[in-house]
Amino acid sequence: MRAIQFVTTRLSSCLRPIRFEFVSSSSSPRLFSNTRRLICTAAATKSNGGRSGSIVAPLVNEKEEEEVEKIDVNPPKGTRDFAPEDMRLRNWLFNHFKEVSRLFGYEEVDYPVLETEALFIRKAGEEIRDQLYCFEDRGKRRVALRPELTPSLARLVIQKGKSVSLPLKWFAIGQCWRYERMTRGRRREHYQWNMDIIGVPHVTAEAELISSIVTFFKRIGITSSDVGFKVSSRKVLQEMLRKYGVPENLFGRVCIIIDKIEKIPIDEIKKELGSTGISEDAIEQLLQVLSVKSLDDLEDVLGGAGEAIADLKQLFSLAEKFGYSEWIQFDASVVRGLSYYTGIVFEGFDRKGNLRAICGGGRYDRLLPTYGGDDIPACGFGFGDAVIVELLKEKNLLPELGQEVENIVCALEKDLQGAAATVATALRSKGQTVDLVLESKPLKWVFKRAARINARRLILVGKTEWEDGSVSVKVLSSGEQFQVKLSDLE
Repeated sequence: MRAIQFVTTRLSSCLRPIRFEFVSSSSSPRLFSNTRRLICTAAATKSNGGRSGSIVAPLVNEKEEEEVEKIDVNPPKGTRDFAPEDMRLRNWLFNHFKEVSRLFGYEEVDYPVLETEALFIRKAGEEIRDQLYCFEDRGKRRVALRPELTPSLARLVIQKGKSVSLPLKWFAIGQCWRYERMTRGRRREHYQWNMDIIGVPHVTAEAELISSIVTFFKRIGITSSDVGFKVSSRKVLQEMLRKYGVPENLFGRVCIIIDKIEKIPIDEIKKELGSTGISEDAIEQLLQVLSVKSLDDLEDVLGGAGEAIADLKQLFSLAEKFGYSEWIQFDASVVRGLSYYTGIVFEGFDRKGNLRAICGGGRYDRLLPTYGGDDIPACGFGFGDAVIVELLKEKNLLPELGQEVENIVCALEKDLQGAAATVATALRSKGQTVDLVLESKPLKWVFKRAARINARRLILVGKTEWEDGSVSVKVLSSGEQFQVKLSDLE
């Protein structure tokens, strides 16, 4: 076929000329296909009442159209969706967090999920960078998703400065992100409940914090036979290192190693401690002290005059006054891995040993000065949402939390949908929850729906009753049914 080099066509149905360029028949069939579609689209524009040049659905269904690629419907590894049933459990748990905090007189705060990267590196050192979800934003600032809440708390306290009076008792429930190896109860994304006291230098603050956690456990059915608290003091380790001439600048590094004592073999612990320059004799003596499980034995080693012994004795005395002495035990190996702790430290643990630490905290008197703030004493704890849910599952203590709606409202005829909406609006204005059936459905379907959402009442809007200004009410638990004026519906 002779090549067609150039053709100009004016379509009378268009408001302006459209120029098409055709090439030889040896060219791609897809080019002809696309050109044909364009002509058909332009021709259809006028007849469809659209503007010239507007885009309409193609008239030809081409086989060569690319199929839409399906996305992975799973959330990123280590993160979670919260479907309605999961949200009910989360809300139940968070409500207990909030209620306990309220009972102890704490005020709620919150912070940005996105913080400057330096906020976390300043506190934990460069080694935490590997665990951060961090990046450079469009303003070329280094930012990170928060791995914990305490640095943000310190930042806010410094920001407020003298405008707030001490002591501060604050709590927060926030989402945190940490890129690390996942185990049971440990995710890369989790929610954390924090309670903190700023401005109290005495052990009474730590004693109250532990009391608040015990109160929470009791509320959800956990007992002292299920969970305990290991308690120690960073000052114990400080005194030991000082005794053996270990430099003060190695303290943070040694704490991180000791914190692994139940996670890796003891030979590995010795090897890591040896790499810091501590002598073999000092390592053996140190590990011997860290195996001590009673205050009396610790006093034999350190003597009774040190701050560590005094603080711990006071804490155990206060535990009796708060009524949770059976929950706590001394364990010298508890040091907590975070470098900012300075005194009393504690961890909640599963007595069966099936789960990692449930919660943990302690005194961090030097954190605010680390960020350039005043030297203000502080202590607090963090409590993750994932481990406690695993424990509740193990103990068969997860609550049954179905959807609950007070009323389900249904129009018996299609033209009464507006009347049913009026009924629903009247009830909602009185603070009652209403599930309004938005389509014409058979009564069998409505009853099934009512059972599924645990509705207390079924309210039917029928023609005869509505003409009288009334509706039919059925109490689903008893089967009682009656008519009531809309103005009297409560």
